[in-house]
Amino acid sequence: MHDNTAIKTERYIPVVVSENTEAGRVSLDELSRLLETAGAEALEYVIQKLPSADTATYVGSGKAHELKEMVEALGADGVICDDELTPAQMRNLSDILECKVLDRTMLILDIFAKHAKTGEGKVQVELAQLKYRASHLTGLGKVLSRLGGGIGTRGPGESKLESDRRAINHRISVLSKDIKDMVKVRETTRKKRSGDYIPTIAIVGYTNAGKSTLLNRLTGSEVLAENKLFATLDPTTRVCRLPEGQEFLFTDTVGFISKLPHNLVDAFKSTLEEAKYADYILHVLDASDPDAELHRQVVYDTLAELKISGKPVITAMNKTDEPGADRSLKDLQATVCVNISAKTGAGIDDLLNAIEKILRESRERLDVVLPYSEGGLLSQIRKYGRVVNEEYVENGIRISAFVPKNIKGLAEKANLSD
Repeated sequence: MHDNTAIKTERYIPVVVSENTEAGRVSLDELSRLLETAGAEALEYVIQKLPSADTATYVGSGKAHELKEMVEALGADGVICDDELTPAQMRNLSDILECKVLDRTMLILDIFAKHAKTGEGKVQVELAQLKYRASHLTGLGKVLSRLGGGIGTRGPGESKLESDRRAINHRISVLSKDIKDMVKVRETTRKKRSGDYIPTIAIVGYTNAGKSTLLNRLTGSEVLAENKLFATLDPTTRVCRLPEGQEFLFTDTVGFISKLPHNLVDAFKSTLEEAKYADYILHVLDASDPDAELHRQVVYDTLAELKISGKPVITAMNKTDEPGADRSLKDLQATVCVNISAKTGAGIDDLLNAIEKILRESRERLDVVLPYSEGGLLSQIRKYGRVVNEEYVENGIRISAFVPKNIKGLAEKANLSD
């Protein structure tokens, strides 16, 4: 017996405007993977060779009419453009094509809506969606009437979005306040972590580089890890212990992607800023991806946009066990590079040793005699530093260690030796 309730897979024609055919193909390859992540299917690619997008129809009037014939011939549900369309472009294309017209931003927002699991993630996604739709209301009238269901309709719902700009703006203001409250909670958590002297390492990388798989491998946690773009969205923090015994925190961040919508960057700023407040950056790069160099640059550009710089960067060249992986790939902007496979565990010891070396270099030598009454401070030295020698003497405990700068200051104040 057949299941007649099965949801039909939507089929789209991916379209890009690019002077460079190869760059256009690379971009559309990623767009088709985004479609797959959203549960849809990409049909035949269309690359329109132009120096810039047509202001009226994105691809130009002639190409738009060709697209209409292609939509009908292939039985496509719609067309998806690889850039964010202006309201006029969306309205004009929709008028010509008489089918669903989506853009890259709508698709990414839809995927984020699908994958947001926590309250914070859902609020951030809804805010980004509403900001996008508020700015596109004049172009979304006919488009929304054609959406029906599927991509572009998840999240705040499609039924009233075109009707009341004031209601949308009011909801944006409520969500913005909610996010401000969440930012305060996040800042309190960060302050508590920094007060504990535990070093924090933010894991960043292009989406699907293997960040969650690596986090699971390093910490023994069970964060969702799938071979999909944006499989995990909400940040996760886990404790890891190095071979020497030093504890530190790993914080996973949302994956970066080229042309990441600005509304998303704004909405997820508090999440993305986990990297800003971390002591170190662990950059995971998929060495098996032919576009690894492009992805590497996108990550550094996004970090620059978030004003994150001046931190030691450890780049883990992941998936080196995959066929076609480039084991000679280098990241000249990183402090150190290590070849690994998060899936098999190859190179993980080398990665931990590299992290340990950087942590060691960031700690300072301490030689003091602490009074016996300073048991709490001694515990902090043991927990957050690396003890070289410890000796019980007549008036206290003589200790030599490498410790974080703030602990060194406290220990020197309590020092009994000359």
